[in-house]
Amino acid sequence: MTQSLASVNAEQSVKVVSLGEKGSVFRKKLLSMGLTPGTRVSILRKAPLGGPLELSLRGFSLSLRQSEARGIRVELLN
Repeated sequence: MTQSLASVNAEQSVKVVSLGEKGSVFRKKLLSMGLTPGTRVSILRKAPLGGPLELSLRGFSLSLRQSEARGIRVELLN
């Protein structure tokens, strides 16, 4: 079952399934940073009150806004 990355709790691991609209500029930026379908991602922290998420993937950290994370579909690994 897939869900939005924004809905995943902190300290969980997920696998990226899809990245939103094909052809969008934001999707291309995510792909160029290594956030590709099939990638394992750990959610390190979620800021309170709808703040950004801190992710760990491929040996680096990445922060995304909640609005950006809503367009990313993932599967839980835990």
